Amino acid sequence: MTQANPLPPFAAIVVAAGKGLRAGGDVPKQFARWRGKPLVRHSVEALAKDGASPLVVVIAEGQEIEAQAALSGIDSIRLVAGGTTRQDSVRNGLEALASDNPRNVMIHDAARPDLPIEVIERLLGALETEPGAIPVLPVVDSIAVADGDKMSGKADREALRRVQTPQAFRFDQILAAHRAWQGQTDAGDDAQVLMANGGSVALVEGDERLKKITFAEDLVNNTPSFRVGQGFDVHRLVQGEELWLCGVHIPHDKGLSGHSDADVALHAIVDALLGAIGDGDIGTHFPPSDPQWKGAPSPLFVEHAVKLVDRAGYRICNLDLTLICEEPKVGPHRDSMRAKLAELLCVDIGQVSIKATTTERLGFTGRGEGIAAQAIVSLQRDS
Repeated sequence: MTQANPLPPFAAIVVAAGKGLRAGGDVPKQFARWRGKPLVRHSVEALAKDGASPLVVVIAEGQEIEAQAALSGIDSIRLVAGGTTRQDSVRNGLEALASDNPRNVMIHDAARPDLPIEVIERLLGALETEPGAIPVLPVVDSIAVADGDKMSGKADREALRRVQTPQAFRFDQILAAHRAWQGQTDAGDDAQVLMANGGSVALVEGDERLKKITFAEDLVNNTPSFRVGQGFDVHRLVQGEELWLCGVHIPHDKGLSGHSDADVALHAIVDALLGAIGDGDIGTHFPPSDPQWKGAPSPLFVEHAVKLVDRAGYRICNLDLTLICEEPKVGPHRDSMRAKLAELLCVDIGQVSIKATTTERLGFTGRGEGIAAQAIVSLQRDS
């Protein structure tokens, strides 16, 4: 997004000192990969791009190497050691900014990687009249008050809001509030620290994109909702071989030559499926150098690729296949081919398209020397 007017100056603190135990894995959550980058890098990059200066990242003792690797190439980052509680960590970050004495400061959790600039604009706008501002969203579900495992009452959701970060403050007031808070119990968030010291907090509109990454499945479920893969394959037509296309036996005076049954259509489909989930190609999983695949029926390869798609958390939306050849004519076999492909891909036949074209007698397909196939598949995350 291009800014019509530059944002007012502000500093920022990104809190990344937690252990992230609920997310599992071998590394703390803030250093786990999300959409191709360490989780902490997303919000730090966004704040740096939007003009945050200075920019402090609070990390746990002993995490300097991981943090430097995760944030390499981002200029003007200050790494500060955190404390035993979140409040201690935030205060350490604020104290590291004391000599700079910025007018405004954003305090953000590294576990909220998707940071829209519109939220930053609204927060800074609110600081023109208030010492603190936080992004919030309405509560849409009914709220029950619990007494153990029993419902004891009902809360008024109209008076409740879901609180997000970043939270924005006048620097001198939030620093004073944290200094006054020292030694008290954990506050939960910085807005409560400011209010306990007499400061008021404005509410601005938050954004669903600021969803917090908490559990291991959150890291997985934030992969793209849709993925697309394409595959292309060619096989030579020779005498003495059977012709298989889309798992269907086609009567013809020639067949396709290859290590397996040489079903060029299914091979292209397998490559498209594997490409969509970023898992190599058909040769990676079924190398032609392996004798066990000599003459193997290609539906086995498709079934394997479909299982990998399922394990990756996706389902097949549609397949668009183009067969390129002069002979045989595909039209008479199209319906049986679509039915077979629907069976192999575990989809409705309406999700399968098969087209055929020629190259106007040009090239190896035009001379009847072989058949080419191009497949495109789309996948949707299976929520």
